[in-house]
Amino acid sequence: MQYGPARYGGGSPLFSIIIPLEYHRGQWEQSWLGWTSQTADKSLYEIILVVPPDFRAREELKALAGDEARLEFTDSEHDIGLCAFGATKARGSHLFFTESHCWPEPGVIELCIRAIEAHPEWAGFSCHSVPICHNRLSVAEAAMYQADIEFGMKQHPWRKVLDQCFVTRRDVYWECGGLREELGHFAEWVLAAAYHARGYAIGYLEEARFHHYYVGKIGELRKFTLDFVQGEIRYLGEARRDPGSELLEIPIEWSQRDDYDVSLARHALQALVRYSLSGRGWRQPDEKLRAFCRWAVPSLLGSLGARVAARLTVAHAYAVLTALTVAGSSAAIARWMRRYIASLIRLQRLDCIHRAGRDRRPVAGLLGEGVRAQAGFHAMEASAGHTFRWSEPEAAVRIMGIPGRNTVRIQSPALRAPPEKIGAHFYLDGVRVDGSAIIIGRDSYILNVDLPPSGTAILAWACPVFRGIGDSRRLGLSVVSVELGEVTEYSNQLEPGEGESELPGIQ
Repeated sequence: MQYGPARYGGGSPLFSIIIPLEYHRGQWEQSWLGWTSQTADKSLYEIILVVPPDFRAREELKALAGDEARLEFTDSEHDIGLCAFGATKARGSHLFFTESHCWPEPGVIELCIRAIEAHPEWAGFSCHSVPICHNRLSVAEAAMYQADIEFGMKQHPWRKVLDQCFVTRRDVYWECGGLREELGHFAEWVLAAAYHARGYAIGYLEEARFHHYYVGKIGELRKFTLDFVQGEIRYLGEARRDPGSELLEIPIEWSQRDDYDVSLARHALQALVRYSLSGRGWRQPDEKLRAFCRWAVPSLLGSLGARVAARLTVAHAYAVLTALTVAGSSAAIARWMRRYIASLIRLQRLDCIHRAGRDRRPVAGLLGEGVRAQAGFHAMEASAGHTFRWSEPEAAVRIMGIPGRNTVRIQSPALRAPPEKIGAHFYLDGVRVDGSAIIIGRDSYILNVDLPPSGTAILAWACPVFRGIGDSRRLGLSVVSVELGEVTEYSNQLEPGEGESELPGIQ
């Protein structure tokens, strides 16, 4: 069936095909031929070639495109920025984002029209990416990324925006915030999450095939992962509450970034030492030594130790991968490619967080509005109807309240034992919190403390190690939240049947 302009009103085109000419990998002419070979009526789509300032083949481009495409020039030098700029120039009711190192098969436009008619519930859809490889490294690269694409398109609930070949209604694209250049390729995930959060479905049109050229160069891989990670860390640092932000997974390097805060690490180390000297420490010397080293390194070096270790891991993976490309099996290359990329992402996250500095604004994932930083906590989890974090046996939080007398309520459900049976010691700015200032509830500790004139202090604690069944982690307190408030009559009273005499180790 032929689809002509009369069917769709004949005014503006149905599709605006946006092709950014950055990162074309020498394939832009092949991409152009793919679009000019479409079987659909040409009045149904416009082609917008978005040209970065450093594109060298401008004259050849103008000669090749002629009057079959619109050339839009911009100062942006990133694919995402070029796409975002092209979207502002589009006239079609549907935007069609692609890359200049990708080219469509001849029937793609017709298949997309049929999909729009068959699936009115789709606000957008991605097409099928077919890898083009030319060396052994590009084969491993394609296998790695294609597995991720396949997972996103067929299994993941919302991660379905693929900028190689993504079609979307223009009005929904703008409603969901569009592509943000400053986020690099992480912008695809942010946009996909925004669609899902607003109730817009993104489909997968597997029969519409695009050929994607994999470059197969380690340097290009490094550049791409850094671009993604920089956008990820920048987005997390903004602490935005946009629809969809809650869907994005928080990397462990971000959620544990305060573990490298020198002040917090020193207070956690001090709590460990003082708790051990009080006679309530661990009986196993090796356990105590591991705990001491865990906090001594960041208290002296901050994140430097972790970054050096990550850099050595990357260097090792790089050396092995480079050697394997000369004389190694395809399976070994693929395995070490994944190891290299995983170690590289960890290093880049640590470096980006270090360069960005510590953001003291309350962000999603912190334990309460009065908590400005937290060290010594495992990832969020749920059990027995509670959503909480396990602390390590030593932990520290930087809190902010009003200067003077405050209450600090640590909500701690009795998942390992009732709070009064655990024997935790608390320290405010290195000074032990007296037992008379602590009220132990069935699922909480309430501390009456005096904050300095700045209103900011570091609260640390230490307690015996708890090991869950089949869990190798060092666990301390289960913490739902740490909340600050004004001193009330209740906070100076003991709950019935509870009190300082029930707190082991506090006299």
